[in-house]
Order: sequence, then C-alpha cells, then structure tokens
Amino acid sequence: MQTESYASHPKKILITGGAGFIGSHLGERLLGRGYEVLCVDNYFTGSRTNIAHLMDHPRFEVLRHDVTFPLYVEVDEIYNLACPASPIHYQFDPVQTTKTSVHGAINMLGLAKRTKAKFFQASTSEVYGDPAVHPQTEAYWGNVNPIGIRSCYDEGKRCAETLCFDYNRQHNVRIKVARIFNTYGPRMHPADGRVVSNFIVQALKGEAITLYGDGSQTRAFCYVDDLVDAFVKFMEDTPDTFVGPMNLGNPGEFSIRELAEIVIELVGSRSRIEYRPLPADDPKQRRPDISLAKQTIGWEPKIALRDGLKETIAYFRKIVSQ
Repeated sequence: MQTESYASHPKKILITGGAGFIGSHLGERLLGRGYEVLCVDNYFTGSRTNIAHLMDHPRFEVLRHDVTFPLYVEVDEIYNLACPASPIHYQFDPVQTTKTSVHGAINMLGLAKRTKAKFFQASTSEVYGDPAVHPQTEAYWGNVNPIGIRSCYDEGKRCAETLCFDYNRQHNVRIKVARIFNTYGPRMHPADGRVVSNFIVQALKGEAITLYGDGSQTRAFCYVDDLVDAFVKFMEDTPDTFVGPMNLGNPGEFSIRELAEIVIELVGSRSRIEYRPLPADDPKQRRPDISLAKQTIGWEPKIALRDGLKETIAYFRKIVSQ
C-alpha cells in the first residue's frame, strides 16, 4: 500500500488552487493516502469553507499565495490546479487569468525544476476550442479563437501545456498533462455560471432555468470523485516517460436541454426553461475520447450523471437554504 510506504516519511505534495472545487477533493484523497498536503490558494474562486474540515489534520497545511509570484517551498510533487475555470470568473479579469495560467506555470515548473518534483498540469478541454472533430482525441490540435472573450483561458492553458513540454525537454522536469472535461459535484461555486450549478440553484429557488442557445449543444459531465481517481492514477501508475496530454472526462454526451430537464426532475422543481442568446465562441459539441486513459491507467468514470447530480443537489440544498 502507498500509505504504508510513506508512513514514516510521507511525500510532501503541493496543490495550487487547493481550496477550489476540484483541489479540495484532491487534497482529501491525498491525505487519505498518507501524504502531506500543502494547499496554496489566493481565494479568488477557492474558499476556506471547502477545506474547513481539513484544517485540523496533522498533515494538512494552508498557504495564501498567488501563483503569479514565485513560491519557495520543498515538495516532492506538484498538482498545478490554480486558475479560475468558469467563464464568469475567468472573464472578470482576463489579463490576470492569462497571467495565472502562464506565469503560474512558469513559477511552479521552476519550483519543480529546483526540487526535482513531479509536476501535474491541470489543462482543459478548452484547448480544443469549438472543435471541428468529434469526439476529441489528444491528437486534435483544436479550433480556438485567439482573440475571443474566452481566449484568456483557452490560450493561457495552451501556453501552459507548451511550457510543461518545454521544461520536460529542456530541463528534464517530470510532467503529467491532463485535459479536463466538464466536471461537477459538491463544492462547486454556486455563482460560477456553469450549467450544472446554474441549473441546480435556479431549480432549487424555483426560478426560470436559463438556457443559452436552443439547448442542442452538448457536453459530457464527469463527477469529481471519478476525476480525482484519474489524477492519482496518472501521477502514480504511469512511468516518467508517459507525460500525456491525456483526456480525462466522462464520454457520456448530453444536450444542455437534457441536463436542464434531468435537474428539474431530480429537484422536483416547477421551474420553466427560459431561452437566451448563445455567448460568443461557446462550443457546440464537447465530448472526450478517453481511449488513452483506458489503455494507460485502466480508468473510466463509474458514476452515472443522475447519481452524481443527486449528490450535487443535496450539497446545494444546504447552501441555498442558508
């Protein structure tokens, strides 16, 4: 067992964005494996509430820090998750979003180079833009508008991938690059503007469900527990020679209208659906080809959309009622 191997001298693992939605779940998982976890976050979209239950853990430490500035710590592994991931948040300050992806990657890769730490880059399906290939494989170079309103995030993450591979080739930094597709679950920010959180909060409040476009655009939704499983497998069960990029997401494809209808049903809401114009550069289709993940780490999602939504709705019921 990994836990026993590190019982006396546990690995020290840094998670940037560790107080965020995905980062807080990852921190829990790594603590459960017996590791020391250093959570770094500037709390722009992360929250102390997400990690409140971890604060008294003897192997958990928190540091308020912005990754656009260098960080001087001693660690064995780095999971670089820092960056606002929802359009509402990353478009609030697009220059800072780009800095977080690019300067953040430079600073954290520099730290990995100095400490010889293994480095995990949380990239995104947004590197594929509005894809002309469906489903998306890792070999697809994407269809991104470099001057659009989403490009601060899309291009920032693409540049971060470039930096990872250049640090690997030039400085022998051990890297793992994962392209994350739509993820949902407890601890999502209730006002992040993403469809799952939007629909659930609106349904719980009995408000109209705002659906952009005609609802025919599709997405593939992965429950956060499944995603974190893949993170750990990628880092721990693959040789240093396997660096990715690797798609991580649920290949089950749903239209946005289907998602709205499922949420209304599970919440037991009388909310009606209200249509609004589709935002610029919003992808029409998004679904991962996860053949590489299946072959390499033996991973595929286990949690069905309805089951994951039930857990997510239960979480939001507590938040919305407060």
